[in-house]
Amino acid sequence: MELSRRGGLLLCLGLLAMQGASAQRQQLTVAAFPAVDEIVKAAIPAWNRLHPDVEIKLVSRALTDHHTAMTTALSTSAHLPDVMAVEVGYLGRFAQGGGLEDLSRAPYSIAQYQSRFVAYAYQQATNRRGQVVAAPTDIGPGTLLYRSDLLAKAGVGEAELTRTWESYVAAGVKIKAATGAYLMAHARDMKDIVIRTGIQPGEGLFFDSRSNVLVNTPRFARAFELARQVRRNKLDAKVNAWSSDWTEGFKRGGIATQMMGAWLAGHLNTWLAPDTRGLWRAAQLPEGAFAAYGGTFYAIPRAASAAQKPMAWEFIKLMTLTRELQLGAFKAQDAFPALLETFDDPFFDQPIAFLGGQQARVGWRTAARRITAVDVHKQDAFADEVINTELDKVLVRGKDIATALADAERLLRQRAFR
Repeated sequence: MELSRRGGLLLCLGLLAMQGASAQRQQLTVAAFPAVDEIVKAAIPAWNRLHPDVEIKLVSRALTDHHTAMTTALSTSAHLPDVMAVEVGYLGRFAQGGGLEDLSRAPYSIAQYQSRFVAYAYQQATNRRGQVVAAPTDIGPGTLLYRSDLLAKAGVGEAELTRTWESYVAAGVKIKAATGAYLMAHARDMKDIVIRTGIQPGEGLFFDSRSNVLVNTPRFARAFELARQVRRNKLDAKVNAWSSDWTEGFKRGGIATQMMGAWLAGHLNTWLAPDTRGLWRAAQLPEGAFAAYGGTFYAIPRAASAAQKPMAWEFIKLMTLTRELQLGAFKAQDAFPALLETFDDPFFDQPIAFLGGQQARVGWRTAARRITAVDVHKQDAFADEVINTELDKVLVRGKDIATALADAERLLRQRAFR
């Protein structure tokens, strides 16, 4: 009887101990957006093997909602995650705001891993003070995707399409006449890519390293002029990316080309236009240009719990420096890896059925190595809105390009140092 009581007591104590251990299990909050959230979920088993006592709590929101929430959290130091995913378009605002940990300092010392990352991506996370505020996890080497069947019907070859930006527009005239298909979704797409080419060291898209405004320059003038040529020749469908009309244009063969990050091929294959399988091809951007389009980073908020930061850094290292996880994200989500040691994997050489068996990843890998770093600025998002507004005035109202760029420059000068 006494042994039975002792056994029962020991069992109860054991259960209490297990409950106590469960209650004390550390929780790491990771804030992300679609696709990245799936990548995080897929990595949780690997994380659990390394850190069984630390639970990953994933908070996912739509892309814009996520960054709005992170902006608010950083400004108020409330409801901060331990790790946040940041899309490159928002990185400048966060990098210059001082709300993110400097990963170049101890105990992080990310510089020891710099040579393992794609060079331009690492540089994008480095602000004007030399602080590295995030670790790159995926990149978006720019590519030109085109409908090979439409080009064949128009008698246009890839070389003609890509020789120069002007030949690209001229090819669009032929394609439109022969097939009725538009060269591109929106003339703004031309501007978006051209302004990303020819950027010199120390320059960003809109500002240089000293916050001087760069929009009233030959780079922007040419981008605006090419976009105007597209509109005057009625070569754009006047639809915005990610709209239903954009998707329908791809499905019905109404849009012949699209310049964007290499990841778009995966989206076309899986949900945008899967029935067009085998009709698309990928090429480098016209005129030998190399440009980045998109990319994701992981960062640690400076005001987050100090006790959580060591484990937050372990999570970031796992996601960005583990070859298997980087390749897994590439295969499952078309998240082109920022980790250079993945570049020798046979997966890059595999033919892509959606692209007619083309080994397109080889070209994208070349682009990733050729892209130069573009400095980010806290006013990049605002500058993008200003430039788009002025371009619309040129395209719709016939505003003079020189006047449009001068007006944009004047407005951006007022905001550059805020």
